Amino acid sequence: MKTQIIASVIASAFLAGAATAQDFTAPPSFGSVNLSSGFTPDPYNVTLTSGGQLRASNISSSCRGWIANAPDYSVYYQAGNMFDLTISSVSSSDTTLVINGPSGNWYCDDDSGEGLNPSLTFANPGSGRYDIWVGSYSEGDYAQATLSISELGMAGGQPSQGGGSYQSIDWSLPANFGSANLRGGFQPDPYRVNIISGGSHRASEVRSGCAGWVSSAPDFELNFTAGSLPLILSAASSSDTTILVNDPNGNWYCDDDGGNAGLNPALTFHNAASGTYDIWIGSYSQGQNAEATLSISELYSE
Repeated sequence: MKTQIIASVIASAFLAGAATAQDFTAPPSFGSVNLSSGFTPDPYNVTLTSGGQLRASNISSSCRGWIANAPDYSVYYQAGNMFDLTISSVSSSDTTLVINGPSGNWYCDDDSGEGLNPSLTFANPGSGRYDIWVGSYSEGDYAQATLSISELGMAGGQPSQGGGSYQSIDWSLPANFGSANLRGGFQPDPYRVNIISGGSHRASEVRSGCAGWVSSAPDFELNFTAGSLPLILSAASSSDTTILVNDPNGNWYCDDDGGNAGLNPALTFHNAASGTYDIWIGSYSQGQNAEATLSISELYSE
């Protein structure tokens, strides 16, 4: 049984004892995780699909969007004494959040994050299970979204409004969308990763002439053992994206439209070094967060 009441929530609607068709006892559609205060990486990101066939307003007239019956994701959280807990969604579509907290109370948000992204911050969060729905503002809209759980006020790798922030672009931070260990001749080629582009920092912070806006933390970390072929890093998106890379020697590289199609970026390392490549996929325009596919290849760019 859920216990411990959350003391306060920033930028949220608090709904005690609401009657609803949503079922927090149903198995979450996109899984669950156990997190203890101080968890890494922070933010903890999950890719899921927003929306559903039920009105969030079934819970309260102040809740927005369309959500599923079952939670999209469940977080079993062990609270500490130092941090707030921020739960956010980042998407190129207009999404909303509905959360059932450890006490059984409901919380909703529409646009408290960047742009049309929702964000809820729990001050003095309680331990227990947080059942989370990522809704779509419009009926019938099923969009890819990144759910972020953070104690640093981060949403998809960038500061959420009202949350904490990093000071600059930092290759030493945990990557927003994971990492991979690859060796020359790897299969499948290309190795692809779905991410959300963009952030709150100008790429030109680290190198003059670099275009676009990126997050503090890398989007992806590649640990690479080089072979005899070039290493090609590129992105594909329906939006205008850029790429920023810190190589194993600490050098910065960037590109805007060097890919094979449209406004896609690409970088080719002809004599690739072995080691860690920290990779950011930026958005050319400030405030834009777009679905993008990072491709790692020895054969061709996207």
